[in-house]
Amino acid sequence: MSIELKLRILSAIILVPPVIAAIHFGAPYFEVMVCIGGAILIYEICSVSSGQLSWSIPAIIYVLVALLALLFLHSQNQYGAVTLYCLFVLVWTSDTVAYFFGRAIGGPKLAPRLSPNKTWSGFFGAVIGAALVGIAIAYYNNFNYFTCFLVSACLGAISQCGDLIESFYKRQFDKKDMSNLIPGHGGLSDRVDGLLAVASVYGLAQFFSGGTLSTW
Repeated sequence: MSIELKLRILSAIILVPPVIAAIHFGAPYFEVMVCIGGAILIYEICSVSSGQLSWSIPAIIYVLVALLALLFLHSQNQYGAVTLYCLFVLVWTSDTVAYFFGRAIGGPKLAPRLSPNKTWSGFFGAVIGAALVGIAIAYYNNFNYFTCFLVSACLGAISQCGDLIESFYKRQFDKKDMSNLIPGHGGLSDRVDGLLAVASVYGLAQFFSGGTLSTW
């Protein structure tokens, strides 16, 4: 097992329980966690860009939309916490499967100018991992299998797009990581880039659908 993978596992063991606890216990813990996370993300954005407003302001707006989406999703009746659990597990699984597929299979690069290490095999691994989570969600909640499979697969792809968005931002300033906050992961932005994209898209979709997506 590589040192990088060991650091990833250790960081996950430390970070995941507080997140789950905050979602479970709700207000004010979840809101406090989102605010603290948002402050860190904004700090990383401004630090990487050295305060260049033309880059930092759009990035901050993007982050704020995602954070508001998380708060909105968590507030949705009895499905709020469950929805967030599903999204968090989906993104974590998607990232993990993408990592192992990319390392084991390799192959053509997904977007070499943005993220030299990302491969198409990793991308499809992310989609497959997310789709499997969707099937599990359908099984345990008696939801429609095809709908859960399709929605989850799309969210897996969106998660990878979120990673590329963050990579694009870093490349403008020739940075490998947003910060050195989390061993093995870089900054908080490097860890939640996929979640920010997924939360934004899913939150907006649920908002404009009148909440019907909360039942998948």
